[in-house]
Amino acid sequence: MGTFIIEGGHQLKGDIQPQGAKNEALQILCAVLLTDQPVEINNVPDIIDVNKLIDLLNHLGVKVTKNGPESYTFQADKVDLDFLQSEEYKTLGRGLRGSIMLVGPLLARFGKGYIPRPGGDKIGRRRLDTHFEGFIKLGAKFRYNREEYFYGVEADELNGAYMLLDEASVTGTANIVMAAVLAKGATTIYNAACEPYLQQLCNMLVRMGAKIDGIGSNLLKIEGVKKLKGTTHTILPDMIEIGSWIGLAAMTRSEITIKNVKYDELGVIPATFRKLGITIERQGDDIFIPAHNDGYEIQNYIDGSILTIADAPWPGFTPDLLSIVLVVATQARGSVLIHQKMFESRLFFVDKLIDMGAKIILCDPHRASVIGHDFKSKLKATTMTSPDIRAGISLLIAALSAKGTSTIHNIEQIDRGYQNIDTRLRRIGAKITRLGNDKS
Repeated sequence: MGTFIIEGGHQLKGDIQPQGAKNEALQILCAVLLTDQPVEINNVPDIIDVNKLIDLLNHLGVKVTKNGPESYTFQADKVDLDFLQSEEYKTLGRGLRGSIMLVGPLLARFGKGYIPRPGGDKIGRRRLDTHFEGFIKLGAKFRYNREEYFYGVEADELNGAYMLLDEASVTGTANIVMAAVLAKGATTIYNAACEPYLQQLCNMLVRMGAKIDGIGSNLLKIEGVKKLKGTTHTILPDMIEIGSWIGLAAMTRSEITIKNVKYDELGVIPATFRKLGITIERQGDDIFIPAHNDGYEIQNYIDGSILTIADAPWPGFTPDLLSIVLVVATQARGSVLIHQKMFESRLFFVDKLIDMGAKIILCDPHRASVIGHDFKSKLKATTMTSPDIRAGISLLIAALSAKGTSTIHNIEQIDRGYQNIDTRLRRIGAKITRLGNDKS
């Protein structure tokens, strides 16, 4: 188990470049299975979850060529379908939440898709019903081995269908879209997720020869085609990492420029941080955060009532940044209610912040009330363990702002979503040391 040792209380300064988007990469990598032709993917983040998926594709027989530090070419012309029934596949698949999105492409192209119950963050129930209900409507037969927690779908032929999704699941929508592009006839998906990363997937599939209308909306119409071709695709910068750096700059009162952010794809993220009183300056396609030496003040609603920040499907505020917002609020002037609607266990990390001196009332598994210190009382260093990716980065930000030296264990959770984070933070002045694993 790896560990970070963090000497907090230092102002940082400099430029930081966001990595490629983790959540987009997991979708795009699965989509290479839809064609036997080469697919080049650029801006691929070097993080544990993505590397695990690339390794899994390699085990499936996909040819993987590394063109450079963040560029790969994949060719799925000789997929080993027998591997899907192996114990090794079951073991590898369990270790990665994103492995569920292998099922749609495998089903569409080969008529069968299997997956063990995926692992990933321990943030509450993350059901798979939306995925499999969509496959069933396209004509697949579903089976589930309860003893091995092993899912399977099979079909001699997929046929287009109308479906109203029970939730706007991003991975569920992506999986169904990847199955439908090779189905016979027309598919209509209503209440589809429409995140920029899903738009990226759809636009990539169109370049491969798919016919998809309504990209960017919650109503997708797909006309199935017989075959897809290869393409080249570049992954967007990671909006969650961009939000993390905004929060880091505010909490450490640092002057930081976040480079090449694809600002127009960030939705309400900048506006949400501005509601916390954070100054965000757009400079071309960069974001400049000045040093908040006088602190930052949370805006109330027009009628004077306390601000609530809640997550919602796109174009609402992403749940992956609520933990960052919560940490940033601990040093603001004013109060805010954080409402995590989509996952019931994501706020449980606040006990670590309370140990550090934060004023937080955990109302229930979904809501936390935060009363800011206005930097009049610094958070205190402590020893903690990262429970998941987003809580982990939030605790790291808290430690970098705290007085004294903190220790964070289980940093593999952070490495799952953030590329060489300690190296990149040291470049802008952070005092952070890695112990116990070989990441650098």
